[in-house]
Order: sequence, then C-alpha cells, then structure tokens
Amino acid sequence: MDKFQAFAEKTLLPVGQKIGNQRHLAAIRDGMAILIPVTIVGGFAILLAIPPVPAGVTEPSNFFYAFLLAWQSWANANRAVLFIPYQFSIGCISLYVVAGVAYYLAKHYNLQTLPNIVSALFVFFVVSDSLDMSTGSLVLAKFGASYMFGALLVALIVVEINRLFIQHNLTIKLPDQVPPNVSAPFLVLFPLIVEIIGFTLLNILITSITGAGFTSLAMSIFQPLLSASGSLPSLLLLSTISTLFWFFGIHGDNMISPITSPIMTAGLAANLEAYAAGTPSSQLPYIFAGNMLAIYSGWILYHTFMLNMKLNCKSAQLTSLVKISFVPSMFNINEPNVFGMPTVLNVYTLIPSIISNIIGISAYYFLCQAHMLGRAFVNLPFTTPVMIQAFLSTMDWRNALFVAVLFVVYFFIGMPFIKAYDNQLLKQEAESTTPENN
Repeated sequence: MDKFQAFAEKTLLPVGQKIGNQRHLAAIRDGMAILIPVTIVGGFAILLAIPPVPAGVTEPSNFFYAFLLAWQSWANANRAVLFIPYQFSIGCISLYVVAGVAYYLAKHYNLQTLPNIVSALFVFFVVSDSLDMSTGSLVLAKFGASYMFGALLVALIVVEINRLFIQHNLTIKLPDQVPPNVSAPFLVLFPLIVEIIGFTLLNILITSITGAGFTSLAMSIFQPLLSASGSLPSLLLLSTISTLFWFFGIHGDNMISPITSPIMTAGLAANLEAYAAGTPSSQLPYIFAGNMLAIYSGWILYHTFMLNMKLNCKSAQLTSLVKISFVPSMFNINEPNVFGMPTVLNVYTLIPSIISNIIGISAYYFLCQAHMLGRAFVNLPFTTPVMIQAFLSTMDWRNALFVAVLFVVYFFIGMPFIKAYDNQLLKQEAESTTPENN
C-alpha cells in the first residue's frame, strides 16, 4: 500500500495538477462550468415541450396516461413559446462558449475581460457562416452544439493574439487621464483588425478546399474525439482516474474536468438537439453526456457506503458519521464521507469503488448500446437525488430502475470491505480505552 501511494503521488498527482493548472484547459473548464444554468434551462424547456408519452398511448386509460396526454395537448398548443428558451440556450450554445472561455483566459492574463469577450464574439460571427445574405438575417443553427469546438478555438486564439499585441505595445494607448472603461477597448482595436482579416481569409481558404467553413472543419476534426470519449475503455479510464484522485483527497471531478467538460457538454447539447428533433432517448447519439459518470458510479456508491455503515457497523467513528452525513449524502454532497470516514487513503473504500465503477459503467454502456436505457440530454443541479436525476436527465423510467439495481449490487460489493474497516476501527477504539492507555 505504501509503495502504491508513493507511486501514485509521484506520477498521477503531478500530471493531474499540470492538467488542472494549464491555462487553456482551465479556461475551457471554467468557461464550460458557467454554461450549466443555460443547459439546465434549455433542458427543462424541452421537457415541458416534449412530454414523455409512451409510443402507442392515445387513450387516457388511467390517471397517469390522462395526465401525460393532457400535458402533451398543452405542450402542442404552446410549443412555439416553450421552444424559445431552448433555442436561445442550447440552440446557440456556441455563443456562450465563446464568451465563457474568452472571459476566463483573459482573466488569467489579467486583461480587460469585456473587450476580449466582444472581440472573440465578433470574430466568431465572422467565421460562423451564419449570415443569410439574401435576407440579411442570422441562421441560429450555425451557433448550435455542432460548432462548439470552433467556438473554443476562436476564443482561445483571439485572446492569445490580443495578449501578444498588448505585451508588445502594438496598441492604441490613450492618455492616463482617460477613464479605463474608455481606453480599454482601444487596446484590442489593432489586434481585432488583424483577427478579422486573418480569420476571414482563413475561412475563405478552408471553404474553397473543404466546402465548409472554419467552424465546420473544427467539428470534423474533433468529432473522432467525441466518439472515442464515449467508448467503454475511455469511460472506465476516466472513472478510475477520478476515483484515484479522490483517494488522495483531491476533487477527482475537478481534476479531470478540463478534459471531460467540453466533451460531455458537447454530447449533452447534441443529445438535446436530437431529442428536440424527435429522436427517442434510448437512441440519442452520445452515451457520455451530462452527469453520466457521476450518476452511475460515485453518487450511488456513497449512498451504499452510508447504508452499510448504518446497518453493519458498530464503531463509534462510523456510527457517528452516519448521523451527520446521511442527509447531505442523499443530495450527493459526499465531502463528510470523504474526509470523515475517511475514504481518503482508505484502501477499504478504494477497492470496492473501483470494482463497482467498472461493473456499473460497463453495464450502463452495454445497455445503452442495446437501446435498453436512455441517454442523458438534460443537465440538472448536482444536488438532485441520484434516482430522480437518472430519470429526469433521460426521461426514461428504466434508468431509475437501473440505479436501484446498481444500488443493491454496490451495497453487497462494499459490505465485506466496510465490515473489515469497521472491525479495524473497533480494535483501535478498544486499544485506546484499555487501562494501560488511560
């Protein structure tokens, strides 16, 4: 165990810290994080607009079907209004990606954030091919999930060019007496001119070669990454790495989020677009989307740890912990367990965690491949209880049932390990209360 710990601290932790601190990846991670409210609102708008009425149900044969059919009738009558929040959230999510990533990268360099956001948005509009010249209107579809990776590249490149110009004093500097809110936009004027000309020429060149513009080419390049990230080996690897970080007391989700955030957000947005177009939840394009990894691995797992401690443990440490952490755990707030049980540097929880994650994620993957479970297209607050989240994120009751099955499986996998840990704690507590230690 000591050798494993030393090896992991020497190899795994430095890599994770470098990834987490890399400025471009950190900007992508944080820029994607501020999209969460947008994706939640867009997802709930679609839930309201497209009720989960089972195929073939046309008659209100019971109360539940009567409710769903009434909901469907109301949604059909108000669909145009209900779709507005979706269209201006997921429908143009690339605009929010540009703004969010540009903001955090500019903030990292201590640049004026607003001028950099405006510059990045301006350039993205230029290369998006969104202008319909015949009508003078913008095509909203050009700002959807398919163009997110182009938006990421534009935001990163624009802020880097602005930084280089400012760093080398290739800017218009107004007198010191001019207020900063007036002088700041002029700092990005020269680089913005260069960016507009450069991106326009690049877009023309790419279009002449490929038949599509810069943002379409970016999606084509990153499409294999989306597919590869949804493969079973990659999901198991990400889950295991996250578990190992938690083992060392480091927030595993935060450590891998610079890599996973753009992928799972793009998958979620693409799934939501497909669902809005009428694709059933079980046939949506991406398995890795939204909170999929957390729902079917860690969140269920900590619930089973709590139940095992409640039913099978007698040590003062674990029985006391249950009393204070049971309610937070129900809402996926597991820090009391991480540092109170603790699961940090605890091999008794590490082994069942890895085994359970491999079993649960593999089962979910194969059931999704067989179209027997729904795939996520709605993002919900992480504090939503896991069974409710599994259902609402997919609108498939089978996902909630699958969570219940995994709960039972994880409970019995963890039982012998939690019992062994409890016995160890009982022995330590007995030794600490013997007369010679008093």
